[in-house]
Amino acid sequence: MQLADLRGRRVAVWGTGREGAAAINAIAPVGPASLVAVMDRETYAAKPWTGRLAELAPLHTGPAALDVLLGSDVVVRSPVIGETHPWVVRLRERGIPITSGTALWMAEHAASTIGVTGSKGKSTTTNLISHLLTAVDRPNVMGGNIGVPVLDLPPAPRYVLELSMYQCADLTDSPEVAVLTSLAPEHLDWAGGEAEYYRHKLNLVAHRPRWVAFNAHDDRLSAELAARPGLPLLPAGSATTPAGEPTFQVTAEPDGTRWVRLGDDRLFPRSALPLVGRHNEGNLCVALTALRAVGVDCLAERDRLAAALASLPTLEHRLTPIEDPSGITFVDDSLSTIPQSAIHAIEAYAGRPLTVIVGGEDRGVDYTPLRDFLAGEQIVATLIGIPDSGPRILDVVKDLGTITTLAAQDLPEAVRLGRQRTPAGGVVLLSPAAPSYGRFDNYAHRSRVFRQAIQDTAG
Repeated sequence: MQLADLRGRRVAVWGTGREGAAAINAIAPVGPASLVAVMDRETYAAKPWTGRLAELAPLHTGPAALDVLLGSDVVVRSPVIGETHPWVVRLRERGIPITSGTALWMAEHAASTIGVTGSKGKSTTTNLISHLLTAVDRPNVMGGNIGVPVLDLPPAPRYVLELSMYQCADLTDSPEVAVLTSLAPEHLDWAGGEAEYYRHKLNLVAHRPRWVAFNAHDDRLSAELAARPGLPLLPAGSATTPAGEPTFQVTAEPDGTRWVRLGDDRLFPRSALPLVGRHNEGNLCVALTALRAVGVDCLAERDRLAAALASLPTLEHRLTPIEDPSGITFVDDSLSTIPQSAIHAIEAYAGRPLTVIVGGEDRGVDYTPLRDFLAGEQIVATLIGIPDSGPRILDVVKDLGTITTLAAQDLPEAVRLGRQRTPAGGVVLLSPAAPSYGRFDNYAHRSRVFRQAIQDTAG
């Protein structure tokens, strides 16, 4: 379904955040028979529905808004509105089509789009792809979940989009290059279960992409892709592609230095990438695979690519170091929402005295992978748990002899305890392994509270 297909139809846009506003502004000019906005509940992200937005689409709120949805020909939903929402269930029962702004946009731009998704790593990989394409004279525009709704993007020869599971769910067209960074259970409340989450996430590759670049080191992702035969797979990190071509890997030399390679050819030292952690090596290899898929000769361009990495724009709330006069390094990894992301963060700093603040909204996620990692690597660390899921995480790891556990009533108290427990040269890492919602508006709010607590406890 394209925007033009909404002409003459009764359209309801469900959600009044930036995605909903972008949808209204894009749909109104095509001439729907009627256009309304619906908000079932107040959220922190809702925009004031006044002025031009209110003129284009009158707003209906509360329980009565369900009748408006049920009277529509098409519902365009914002990302936060999940499959388990009872109104979505009613719409499905009525056979009323549900789409999204991303799906409407992709129907017209798939052939010029690199779409990136993954349980973790999608923002970093999107940023890498866009930045490196620019460095080798391939103009592009970056957007999607990383900042700008796709319906607000300007014309461009190529688009590089970060796509959340929500944004993948309603797609009926795959981008030219679909990029997958990782796969682990997340957003199960939205999707309705683990299998459903994987299905919605991998809907990105379900509609004839030209190429699928993916992280071959992620076993769950590899298994799910293998269960979908016929995909044009381009693995990153394995020995060769299915066609026998070399792939991008990061390997160690006899002297211990690590190099980014394309098969047997060295591209540049791993140290050219300013991002810490083995997981970011994987993100880089996936990004280079996506560049190769659109015709970039990465071997010939290796010098420009290496130079570009030095100026890679930083992304907030992703292993962001905060130096402190005490000699302790505080690290903001507020976007850590699942155990796998906390594992990557802990691995990146495991060589230093380490305190990790964990906990957030409790969605019933299995924390056994975190325990298994800490036990298998014999990580020495202090874990400080904050509500709501913190106590459950601490309970999972309490029998590990290398882990000290402490409970805090909130994030500021956890920072104070972390400062007390961590020596100079050590790291206090906020990597919660849980979403921020409930006690914080969003991940940026959680980050602000963390940073303010660092200032308040200094000196």
